Amino acid sequence: MIALVTGGNRGIGREVCRGLAERGHTVLLTARSLEAATAAAEEIGGDVVPVRLDVTSERDVVDAAALVTERHGHLDVLVNNAAITYDTWQGAASADLEVVRAAAETNLYGPWRLVQELLPLLRESAHPRIVNVSSEAASLTNMGGGTPAYGTTKVALNALTRMLAAELRNDGVLVNAICPGWVATDMGGPGGRPVAEGAAGILWAATLPDDGPTGGFFRDGRPLPW
Repeated sequence: MIALVTGGNRGIGREVCRGLAERGHTVLLTARSLEAATAAAEEIGGDVVPVRLDVTSERDVVDAAALVTERHGHLDVLVNNAAITYDTWQGAASADLEVVRAAAETNLYGPWRLVQELLPLLRESAHPRIVNVSSEAASLTNMGGGTPAYGTTKVALNALTRMLAAELRNDGVLVNAICPGWVATDMGGPGGRPVAEGAAGILWAATLPDDGPTGGFFRDGRPLPW
């Protein structure tokens, strides 16, 4: 099984790479810096391949697809984990829209770009899975104010998840959005739960059986309200 994980050099992404490698996957661990990807891959060990990939770069995305095509000919799992800008310092009424646009490039257009470029490779898989790492901050049911760049871009990622799941159902591609919960990472800050607990739900979605759910929003394998 071949898996590609964005933002795999630290935090939840690195733990997902570790978990997939332990399950026997060949893991393409991607990061904006090849040095960072290499250091993380060496720390994990196993069949983990470092790849430089900035999800906001069309060139990088094309190059990553070419690498997967050349080395493997298919892709089984795409984990869209890379995200930026948990903007606790601003509210929607006065938000800096340039900050919002920058967040959208990574949090929404990055995953969208990757899916479009890698979809032919996913269709070559017998068990294709797309996992979009989201957040309960994107739940409209419970939404309040604050973190407008992060929240709106994750809401949009959830919408993309639903659309892709519907469109790709007949191809056997399972597409789900996963909230890892509040995790003690560089973005989450201190006080959250262990990284391994946050990564567990992502690993669950990445390794679902063929009759598993698609088009869902989950945390720890249980549905969240949209």
